Amino acid sequence: MTIIVHHLENSRSQRVLWLLEELGLPYEVKRYERNKATMLAPPELKKVHPLGKSPVIEDGGTVVAETGAILQYLVDKADGKLGAPANREDALRYRHFLHYAEGSLMPPLLVMLVLARVPFFGKLGLKKFRPMAEVHFDYVEGELAQRPWFAGDTFTAADVMMSFPMEAAVKRAGILEGRPHIAAFLKKIHARPAYQRALKAGGPYAYA
Repeated sequence: MTIIVHHLENSRSQRVLWLLEELGLPYEVKRYERNKATMLAPPELKKVHPLGKSPVIEDGGTVVAETGAILQYLVDKADGKLGAPANREDALRYRHFLHYAEGSLMPPLLVMLVLARVPFFGKLGLKKFRPMAEVHFDYVEGELAQRPWFAGDTFTAADVMMSFPMEAAVKRAGILEGRPHIAAFLKKIHARPAYQRALKAGGPYAYA
């Protein structure tokens, strides 16, 4: 059965397309454009899920929202491919980064985005807030300095999950200076054939 991905332009849902390509699962894209004035998702998405946000997938009669939940659902559907490694420590890291991406890393990035759009006072707030965000960027750099992928020696769904915060951080905060391991991670994932196929499937993506 073909999975339907409700995909919003320039959003977290690009990761869902990428993982589907990595797993080789059949899917169909229903693409939505943001409101140009507010940059919010269009009201049509509320017909799919009450929150009216993306990503959302439909698999038969099952509707799944939230990126982390969707990625885990797809990994389970693919019989565990790209899921938690067998090694216990790697498995713990896998679960950590699967949740860390949205739970801890994205909130400061969103605050930075909002502050950057506020004239004058936003710049003052951004100057005070950035050091708190830098703690996260340094933490990620340190983790990638220890191993080739977020969970360990092998590529997993945790790397897919972490891709959008890293791409957004580069675009919005210019974090690559002095952080070669984050730069190397992004270069590696952008070169993956499945990543490139997902870009074609999803349309223009500002963070690639």
